[in-house]
Amino acid sequence: MNNSIDTNSLLTQLRVMARDAGIPSSEEVSPGAKPAPDGIDFSKVLENSVKQVNNRSTEVKALRESFEAGNPNVELADVMIAAQKARISFEAMTQVRNKMVAAYKEIMSMPL
Repeated sequence: MNNSIDTNSLLTQLRVMARDAGIPSSEEVSPGAKPAPDGIDFSKVLENSVKQVNNRSTEVKALRESFEAGNPNVELADVMIAAQKARISFEAMTQVRNKMVAAYKEIMSMPL
């Protein structure tokens, strides 16, 4: 049984999930940032992703408060959809964190 991780496949899947979740690609993250040698500045991508998840959470809170206050322009369906998007974004971020921790542990357990 092969337990190796196909990094290209994993990156492709993460990019598709990020695009579906509304998280901009690395080219949209910070155009003025100096890219890493391979063209992707991982820290900026990670930072932007965390900010996007936080923004979604803040947006849901504001929508909920508006709906509870009786704002006629905010419908329950909008609140529920925004809440589900925020939940999915958070779960995706959690899965990425779990994969990163697992990869770190695997690297640390490798003999020198």
